[in-house]
Amino acid sequence: MANATSVNPLRAPLRRLIDAWTQVRLLEPASEDLGLDPDLPTLYVLPRSSLSDGLLLEVLARRQGLPDATMPRQLGERTLPAQLSLPTTRRRLWQRRKRSRSPFQSVIEAHRDTGCDIQLVPVSIFWGRAPGKRFGFWQLLAADSWRLTGRLRRLLAVMVNGRDLEVHFGAPLRLAELDDGREPSLTDRKAARLLRVHFRRMRSRVLGPDLSHRRTLIEGVARSEPVRRAIAEQAGQSPRLRARLTKRARRYGREIASSMSYPVMRFLDGVLRRLWNRLYDGVDARGLDSIKALAGEHTLVYVPCHRSHIDYLLLSYVLYTQGLMPPHIAAGRNLDMPLIGPLLRRGGAFFMRRSFRGQPLYSAVFKEYLHRLLNRGHPLEYFIEGGRSRSGRMLPPRPGMLSMTLDSFLRSQREGGQSLVFVPVYIGYERILEEASYQRELAGGRKRKESPLALLRIVRRLREPHGRVALNVGEPLSLSDFLDRAQPDWRSATSPGEEAPDWKRTAVTELGETLTRRINAAASLNPVNLVALGLLATPHHAIEATLLERHLTLLVELGRENAAALPSGEPGDWIEQTQALGMLKYQPHALGDLVTADPAQATLLGWYRNNVLHLYALTGLTAFAFRHQARQSLDDLERLLAPSWPVLMREFAIAPPASFRKALADTLERLAAQGLLERDAEAWRRTDSLTGEEQLRMLGRLMQPPLERGYLLLSVLLNEAPGHFTHDALTERTRQLAERLARLTGRDSPEFFDARLFAGLVQSLEAEGWLRTREGRLYYGSRLREGARRGQTLFDPALRHRLQRIARHTEA
Repeated sequence: MANATSVNPLRAPLRRLIDAWTQVRLLEPASEDLGLDPDLPTLYVLPRSSLSDGLLLEVLARRQGLPDATMPRQLGERTLPAQLSLPTTRRRLWQRRKRSRSPFQSVIEAHRDTGCDIQLVPVSIFWGRAPGKRFGFWQLLAADSWRLTGRLRRLLAVMVNGRDLEVHFGAPLRLAELDDGREPSLTDRKAARLLRVHFRRMRSRVLGPDLSHRRTLIEGVARSEPVRRAIAEQAGQSPRLRARLTKRARRYGREIASSMSYPVMRFLDGVLRRLWNRLYDGVDARGLDSIKALAGEHTLVYVPCHRSHIDYLLLSYVLYTQGLMPPHIAAGRNLDMPLIGPLLRRGGAFFMRRSFRGQPLYSAVFKEYLHRLLNRGHPLEYFIEGGRSRSGRMLPPRPGMLSMTLDSFLRSQREGGQSLVFVPVYIGYERILEEASYQRELAGGRKRKESPLALLRIVRRLREPHGRVALNVGEPLSLSDFLDRAQPDWRSATSPGEEAPDWKRTAVTELGETLTRRINAAASLNPVNLVALGLLATPHHAIEATLLERHLTLLVELGRENAAALPSGEPGDWIEQTQALGMLKYQPHALGDLVTADPAQATLLGWYRNNVLHLYALTGLTAFAFRHQARQSLDDLERLLAPSWPVLMREFAIAPPASFRKALADTLERLAAQGLLERDAEAWRRTDSLTGEEQLRMLGRLMQPPLERGYLLLSVLLNEAPGHFTHDALTERTRQLAERLARLTGRDSPEFFDARLFAGLVQSLEAEGWLRTREGRLYYGSRLREGARRGQTLFDPALRHRLQRIARHTEA
């Protein structure tokens, strides 16, 4: 295609052929979102001269109602082509390197002669992008990649990948904003430079960085300075040992490194498309526009919550369908099994051992491999929780991968690398594949080792209903901006070869907590977890259908401000959908239909309730305060709840409000707006409505389990002198008492006495300064005693007596 769309008798029939043959799989943004000024002339800019791209652009402009891409523009005495392409350096075997004339000089001169502004719209077209849509030799050969393609290959791309097209329109550039009055050649170079940067970022966003050959990458890792230093420290002066360790480093590299393969990614795309259509009713993806704005310019690190093995596949699939490069994924070595491991490795997974302790060479190889991925701009994905959540709640973040990412970022900044942005992702299911194994493990069963046979057993469940999936992107976090706030002098804090800075551990801890809060903040509500919130808040997991419907309406209204999305339909539809998934029983009755859950269903519903319980933490805590006190002033409530709230925020990974008092007052107003509380002079009191009182009680029961766990732990701790317990001893003793309480009260909920919850509770008390550790022992003072005393008043006398009786079983 020439820079001017000259008259060509073949152009019209070729355009009709392109129109009939091609099909665009993804086109963004929509024409109405492009922001074009209809009163200004529009010129389209392509990254290279291509007849096929030009014809397709003409077709798309007509289809989308965009300014015509065929007819030249007349500005004064100058005629400008509707399409331009960036100048390139052409080389022929028989000619010297020749640079084509820039197309922008005539445009700049026309702008200056007429004073009319001109819009330049960059257009990126991908014919069967390299991580492809379908598997096949010809599709692979003809797919777009980072290499420039010749005419024969472009013709093949049109023939083979004509129905696998992605088109991305860039934001229009105004020539008046680019032209600063200097020589036209300078403005010309400025426009070309800006457009080249745009096209390069777009190709990086869609295709990812150019993939290095795996063997070359592993060899580079083995020969890197950090790995050679680790080898030298172990080998000493022995050449033979040095050679053996070098071979071991290469073996470690082969064990770790992914082998991303375009054919395999094509195959996985086809398999996953069929899997989602068969397994789920649909995937609701939200917030991806924020990623598209960052991709190509920043290194992206996706940090999803980890609820299911499907998480690995779901995020990559959604990113691909939205025109983004799938990430390299950190996977546990337990998944590197026969058949499955090689497939995952070629789909972008790299494998890591559970622990690096006592393996300095393996640690050096893994860190160097990770650094090279990040430094080259490859998108990355890992789970900061470490493993899948068996309880359904967000687990405390593990420091390992975050620490290595921070080390790599500090090193890359010294080497002039690009910025790094974390992308928190919330994934919510209406039904997971692993529900049976989670129930077994929470009940005390051993975790079974992954194997191909175990995964094949899951195939039998593909015909069962699993509802929908939500994938929500949270607020991205720039690592440099985070460090500017947490450690303003971080850029000068370290030099090459220095030990890790003193502030690193604190920064990694704060980074992990910030990311978990942003993941939880992106949670959305679905029918299953709404029904779970309502049904499990009843004493015997049984409720009248009409009352449950009213309570679901209440939960939606109270969650509207915090949830990223709400379910469509009516409460009756949500109950019916949860029943279709096998998680409750609907019992018709002459005096009113009943909704019930047996013990197994209640345990399963608890997992889905825990996905979103954090959205109602402050609401539930406030409602619980009215359990046996009918009237409370705001001052009394603040004094009563302030000690418990920081601990609950840590347990549920909730971002702290700017003012707890204001957040509490807003919660009271919302409860009053729903008819559950009434304003009484300077205080609040329970409503006289029986329905309102029952709903307030159900809201309070949402926070009863964590408050009971905290009460038990404090009672056990205060029954002994400071320094009596170690961290593990206190955790295990309280877990045993919680299990005893669950059995005595008929509460079949294994997650209530999950040891990790008590371990996290002890860590929260330490973080808040209520406990301190000295020589492995836990010590407390008057602040803890006072907080425990005030917390006791939250419980009514009967419940307090029951908890105290359980706590007295503590052995000296």
